[in-house]
Amino acid sequence: MELRHEMKISAVLCFWCFLIMQGLSWAEETQVYVVYMGAAPADSSVDMLTESHLQLLASVSTRGKKKLIRSYRHGFSGFSARLSKEQAVAIAQKPGVLSVFEDPIYQLHTTRSWDFLQQTSVEIDSNLDEDGASSPRSISDTIIGLLDTGKIHTAFPSHFALLKVKYFFSRNLAGIGQLQRPRNGKLIGARCYSSDEDIAAVFPGELSPRDTNGHGTHTASTAAGNSVAGASYYGLAAGTAKGGSTSSRIAVYKVCFWDGCPGSAILAGFDDAIADGVDMLSVSIGAPARYMPDFDKDPIAIGAFHAVAKGITVVCSAGNDGPTSSTVTNAAPWILTVAATTIDRHFESDIVQGNNKSIEGEGINFSNLSKSPVYPLIYGEAARSNSSSGEGFASHCDYETLDSKKIKGKIVLCINNKNDDTSEYSKIDGLQSSGAVGAILIDDLEKAVANTYTSFPVTKISSRSADEILSYINSTKNPVASILPTITVNKYRPAPAVAYFSSRGPSSQTSNILKPDVAAPGVNILASWIQEDDSPDNVPPGQKPSGFNLVSGTSMACPHVTGVAATIKAWNQKWSPAAIRSAIMTTATQLNNDKAPVTTDAGLTATPYDIGAGEVSPTAALQPGLVYDIEPDDYLFFLCNYGYSPSKISLITTIRQGFECPANSSKDLISNLNYPSIAISNLSGKGSRIVSRIVTNVGAEDVTYNATVNSPPQLNVKVVPDKLHFTKYVKKLSYQVIFSATNSYAKADLFGSITWSDGVHRVRSSFAVRST
Repeated sequence: MELRHEMKISAVLCFWCFLIMQGLSWAEETQVYVVYMGAAPADSSVDMLTESHLQLLASVSTRGKKKLIRSYRHGFSGFSARLSKEQAVAIAQKPGVLSVFEDPIYQLHTTRSWDFLQQTSVEIDSNLDEDGASSPRSISDTIIGLLDTGKIHTAFPSHFALLKVKYFFSRNLAGIGQLQRPRNGKLIGARCYSSDEDIAAVFPGELSPRDTNGHGTHTASTAAGNSVAGASYYGLAAGTAKGGSTSSRIAVYKVCFWDGCPGSAILAGFDDAIADGVDMLSVSIGAPARYMPDFDKDPIAIGAFHAVAKGITVVCSAGNDGPTSSTVTNAAPWILTVAATTIDRHFESDIVQGNNKSIEGEGINFSNLSKSPVYPLIYGEAARSNSSSGEGFASHCDYETLDSKKIKGKIVLCINNKNDDTSEYSKIDGLQSSGAVGAILIDDLEKAVANTYTSFPVTKISSRSADEILSYINSTKNPVASILPTITVNKYRPAPAVAYFSSRGPSSQTSNILKPDVAAPGVNILASWIQEDDSPDNVPPGQKPSGFNLVSGTSMACPHVTGVAATIKAWNQKWSPAAIRSAIMTTATQLNNDKAPVTTDAGLTATPYDIGAGEVSPTAALQPGLVYDIEPDDYLFFLCNYGYSPSKISLITTIRQGFECPANSSKDLISNLNYPSIAISNLSGKGSRIVSRIVTNVGAEDVTYNATVNSPPQLNVKVVPDKLHFTKYVKKLSYQVIFSATNSYAKADLFGSITWSDGVHRVRSSFAVRST
């Protein structure tokens, strides 16, 4: 995949050089901007909106129509256009314009997982109707929209056995209206948003809704793929693969291409999905942690806001910039944000030493080495080239630091970490081209993720295991070893654990909303993939390209939660996106398969900044007992407290004309948003904070819930009242939580939970408190 990607980049660079030689210098003077104008007026048709966008463009350019790339006319109003910086500044001053920003390029956050989730879930009562859940409509009516790399490859009659495209949408069709709900057909719609005709001349597939990457196929099959027996990745992870909501339909919006996911395309996908009438959206895309645009300049936050206003649940990946704190992305409170965890499946590739000791390693390779330890073993530092300079680089097997004569025919032990100048796969390519027969990478951080090395024998070990190998190397003149082919180990313990790459909270945008919301499997997930016959490097010798792949990322965690949300929606057609999110969060589990608290892959107890409410529980989420619902106005008050002006908020939404913000609006009051978790920042050692919540009973009619608090010794946490009695006529009740410091209070992030229980349901809310 790396080699193919480099070839694509070279082709594109050559093509652009050709364009420049033809004198197309305009590309240097202008660039794509997004103009966001808030909610689409209820009394405006799509044609009227497009005309208003053209008029706005004409006010700054005589070539307005030619500059327009895409008009947003369904869920919200705005457009993307090629403008100069001066023209963009001029448009930003026009009445009715909320924001103008350069078109950002976001990145992808890249079937035993469902069985594992079911094992860790609370079992459902056999009769849901008696506990308040409505009888499900035909579950196949639930439509999941995916903003990703395109539609499922037609080479997969497995996960998408009903792949008759009943309604196929091309990139040139607009205003199709509501998606039909056919009785057959897994994939019911596909759109593509590539507007780059020049790039398409090099890669024709970029103009098609077809998936040429694999990522979109993988996420779609995870969310809603059919059950497929005999699935595996070349014999590994063998079993039955399935999606979370196997009867849901899929509508695909291709917004990601060879170079990333343009914000203008993401907005177009949201806009059409709203018009098409999907039930939920799965978005495994996000901005990098170093670039956190404000909510009115973030295409995902903008699109999700308007989708949620139309009753569409939006599930997004949290990002892959962990384990550093404050890296979580897609943190708007109207988004359901998902972190990534491991499952109880382990891909073991062991090392056998000449002293008859075996060292456990992790990695996916199809080694053809002898199982006997007959290959010379050398540490990278010992293979340093005489011409290399600097200290330590040879131990990391960095490019051009090793003497190829010293490593030829040997297994090389290398230090590896994410901050190395040379990437992991570049190291592997260098070792292989220099004649090494295998590599052992020392990597405490990434060891839990089994990367794929195909036919070249590679495995990862911990630094503790490396000490054993180095001790052996130093104990003999002729150290020898072998790397065994990968085997699948199921029922691995402990699991789940938080993946090292999963982005962490608290949110850098507002620490008074606790993000991420929940965690789900995102490490080495088996799901459908495109079969690339032209990529032999990715296929073991003698094998045909697989229709499945093992991939890791919060991208993979996101569709797991989307599948759960789709099932909840099927059982509770009238539930709002906030109620669905609440059901998922308050029923999440905090325990692993050893019945101990979930940990990070570094072995530390996971906090809500790592996993939010916990690991998603598909079955328990169908019977939450109580939910924390959010009214449309609540998000407007959030925007007030966040700092947006009433005039700007009035443009964002058409829910309330003449909307005014409370006089006491402040960021501290964001904690009062009726969220299923609680976050408080700036609690002083002498002060206290009061947070209000409202719960809605969705279970038995006559029931009493009692509150219990789990808090650290540094905090006093009191719930008032601590009993809530619901009746046939009393469905909603409010309570307050009073947080204050004890004598042992100190600067720290403090975590705990509040749980309401009626003896059957446990409705748990995590909290995080930051000191001043």
